[in-house]
Formats: sequence, structure tokens, C-alpha cells
Amino acid sequence: MNATSQPANLERAIGYVFSQRALLSQALSHRSVGRHNNERLEFLGDSILNHLVAEHLYGAFPRAREGSLSRMRAEIVKGETLAAVARELNLGDYLALGPGELKSGGHRRDSILADALEALTGAILIDGGLEACRRFVMQVLGDRLGALQDVELDKDPKTRLQEYLQSRGLPLPEYQLLDVSGSDHDQEFRVTCRLAKPKSAAEGTGRSIRRAEQAAAKTALGLLNRG
Repeated sequence: MNATSQPANLERAIGYVFSQRALLSQALSHRSVGRHNNERLEFLGDSILNHLVAEHLYGAFPRAREGSLSRMRAEIVKGETLAAVARELNLGDYLALGPGELKSGGHRRDSILADALEALTGAILIDGGLEACRRFVMQVLGDRLGALQDVELDKDPKTRLQEYLQSRGLPLPEYQLLDVSGSDHDQEFRVTCRLAKPKSAAEGTGRSIRRAEQAAAKTALGLLNRG
């Protein structure tokens, strides 16, 4: 910890003042300093971070599927992201490190910074409760959470169906034109989407073959998700 980097400065940066000062000290103590370190707080912080981010994403993306929500959460809570947040807070300046870690520049290492941010989150949970912890998490991660997009919603049904099947090692769908009706300038196409496994078929209609295939793929996805 730098002489000029007092814990009170960190508290101002995070918008939270600890009532139990020992918790803050422990959260900032790497295991290299001895038994009184932040590993247990890191364990707790990791769990509550995952919970609070998942809670936010669930409310912010009501149409997102489980897989998309999981990918967005992983993007936010991965070590690289947490280390970047820790740097924005200058958290490395406040860490207590053993001689070896000090010499090797541990205060700049991604893994140590990410772990410290998790430990700080766990310490706030214990010291101030769930709402204080939620405010802290939303403050430090708010911009990144706000920038997230559910990329799955931007993918067309044929792409989503293909990725669904590929991810499970299943055969790709086959599309077949069943019928064309209407006048030359006002045609409607009817297409079937056949799945070999699980064996099923879905139909779709549209003003072009492509739109009909997309409609059939959307219906097939619905059948798979219900199954």
C-alpha cells in the first residue's frame, strides 16, 4: 500500500464507508501477507457478484434466453473485466502484498486485482448488507452492464436454429419448398424445415423463399424449446 493511498481515499472512490475497518483491511490483503488475507472474502464476493449481475440481466433483458444471459454474465464477471474495474478504482495502490509479490509487481496483475475486487464486494456485503452491496456493484459495473446487448436477438431464426443444433452435435436442418401460390407479383411461398434429430418438421410461409425458411426455422425453434 502506498503511503499516500489511505483507505479513506478508496472509500470515497467507491462511495461506501466501512463501519468494520478490519473487513476493509482484510479485503485488501493478498494471501502473500499471511493468514489474515482476502481469500474467504473473495469466495463470498465471487458468489454475490454472479448473483447481482444475473439479477440485473434478468430484469434488463426480459426476452433473452438462458444461454444469452449466461454469456452476458460471463462477459461481466470474467477476470479481465473485474481487473479493468479494479484499475479504474486504483485498487492496486491499496493492496497489502508480501515481499515477493511486491517485487514482481503483483499490484498490477489481473488475477490479484480481480480477486481483490471480489473480496471488496464480499466485505461490503458483510459490513453493509445486500442493498449496500448492490449499490456498489451497480456503481462500478453500471457502464459495462448498460453497454451489453443481447446479440441473440439480432440473429435471424435460421442462424439461431443452426447454432442450437451444432452446439448439441445434431444434424443441420433441411429446407424444402412445398408450394407457391398467388399471382406472379404477389406470391406466397410455403416451406418446411425438417430436423433429423429430434425428428420433427415445421412449416413457414412468406413473400419470398428466404422469409418462408425463416418462419419455418422460428417454428422449429419453438418446438425444440418446448420439448
